[in-house]
Amino acid sequence: MPQLRIALAQTNPSVGDLSANAGELVEWTRRAADRGAHLVVFTEMFLTGYPVEDLVLRTSFVDASIATLSAAATRLADEGLGELPVVVGYVDRSGVTPRAGQPKGAPLDAAALLHRGRVVTRTAKHHLPNYGVFDEYRYFIRGDRLPIFRLHGVDVAIAVCEDLWQDGGPVSAVAQAGAGLLVVPNASPYEREKDDVRLGLCANRAREAGCALAYANQVGGQDELIFDGDSIVVDAQGELVARAGQFREELLVTDLELPAADPWVSPGSFPVDAGDGTTITVERLVLSGDPLPAYDPEPPTVAPRLPDLEEVYSALVLGVRDYFAKNGFRSVILGLSGGIDSALTATIAADAVGPDRVHVVLMPSRHSSDHSVSDARDLVDRQGLHSRLVPIEGIVDAFEKEVELSGLAAENLQARVRGMLLMGLSNEHGHLVLTTGNKSELATGYSTLYGDSAGGFAPIKDVLKTTVWQLSRWRNEQAGREGELLHRFDGPPIPENSITKEPSAELRPDQRDTDSLPPYDVLDRLLADYVEHDMGKGELVAAGHDAELVARVIRLVDLAEYKRRQYPPGPKITPKNFGRDRRLPITNRWRETPAS
Repeated sequence: MPQLRIALAQTNPSVGDLSANAGELVEWTRRAADRGAHLVVFTEMFLTGYPVEDLVLRTSFVDASIATLSAAATRLADEGLGELPVVVGYVDRSGVTPRAGQPKGAPLDAAALLHRGRVVTRTAKHHLPNYGVFDEYRYFIRGDRLPIFRLHGVDVAIAVCEDLWQDGGPVSAVAQAGAGLLVVPNASPYEREKDDVRLGLCANRAREAGCALAYANQVGGQDELIFDGDSIVVDAQGELVARAGQFREELLVTDLELPAADPWVSPGSFPVDAGDGTTITVERLVLSGDPLPAYDPEPPTVAPRLPDLEEVYSALVLGVRDYFAKNGFRSVILGLSGGIDSALTATIAADAVGPDRVHVVLMPSRHSSDHSVSDARDLVDRQGLHSRLVPIEGIVDAFEKEVELSGLAAENLQARVRGMLLMGLSNEHGHLVLTTGNKSELATGYSTLYGDSAGGFAPIKDVLKTTVWQLSRWRNEQAGREGELLHRFDGPPIPENSITKEPSAELRPDQRDTDSLPPYDVLDRLLADYVEHDMGKGELVAAGHDAELVARVIRLVDLAEYKRRQYPPGPKITPKNFGRDRRLPITNRWRETPAS
């Protein structure tokens, strides 16, 4: 059987930085050539970054993408890399006038084959996802071509990301037309435990197409989205051959023995029934017809999967690191209260950008306990962070002399003074302000608008309180370990007292979170079902949740929608985050439970 050495470039492009991405294309292609690869596959929309959202509706942006593609093909040849075929994603346009209701300019989520200084063939995503974080009907029109190119005696087909996740389309066309290998550029966002779903998907589609499948996935953070890599190669029986690591850039090089192409099948195009009510045009072309001389293959690489909590923590660190770096920040700042949420946020920040770039402010009020300041100072000493102490009692007193506030309004004033101080220091020194609220608080409205919600990025926005504790304990267990996503601390980075003490906002005497909320282990199970699984009242009660608690929590969640809409972005780790995933009207009279 013919052999091919394929290289999957699991890379971290920057949205909109076409020049830098093109430079990375050349650099990673050179690495693949140095490894003796015969084909290199980049990720979905690599040249433009993904997702580019409304940028695709600008003619200038699409023009730049198309021009960058052609220039990249020329540059590869000029730098001696033209003989190595490259599959790369970019934004194209269809060339047809869009119908009413279709996006301006008829953009395509496209992929191209570059070889010998030319764009040899182009294709585009056929299935356009319009669920969860995806809005691709808003941005693209459907592709209807399936290129199959012959490379060293093997027929290789190209499909794009979602074309694996839906029935019919390119995979069905490959099954009818025949190919030895299907390569798939992807930008598939991270969700907890999604890697097992991907492997099963790739295995099923390989068996359906009747050929080996190579799945190249993006890595890195883009606003709320995290891409975890996890690129995969499976054989025609769906058995795992090779797998890249998670949350890191990597060139996954794999040798495959593949079926020889039928020598009697000639170049040309023909239509096939895509099995989804559409027709796809298969386009055959030849780069090189003869198989390579036999060579000794490299052993395949199968990276181990990360344990669950390490996977989640790595996603959060990568999200903070890329938001910080790609937006040009040099330092971060946050309020450190001695509690678990700010302690975990500070630790994630130190792992993401380095302790020398993390600034924390201790802002005790008249209601702060002695251990709040001591626990915060303990964390600073453990991690080597920059810190300053700014007591807020006098500032709060000054406000209260001018405006009489009581009850909740007085409590929230303290949080707003802290937010104002952090934003002022951000303006003065250029720090990125990190908010420290978790998903349980955000869901129930247990946060102060323009107070502890003030900031530019929210690292644990999608992390339920119970998971905050789990991640903190896990991170302490990693003391002394160093890696791409962990900074080395000699001892546990988070004080034990921050983890074990009862949580409190400390905005009034002897305040406890349980004064306002159910115990977090009970609350979080209910929130997961209501927010992430979209269960209504009846379903929640049927699932075993207390009926009175269901009514109470639903009301809290529903009334806090206006707060969430104004909250900073943060890394998505669950199937449904507050942000791109979950979009509810603020002005909304629908209630799962009658108003009391």
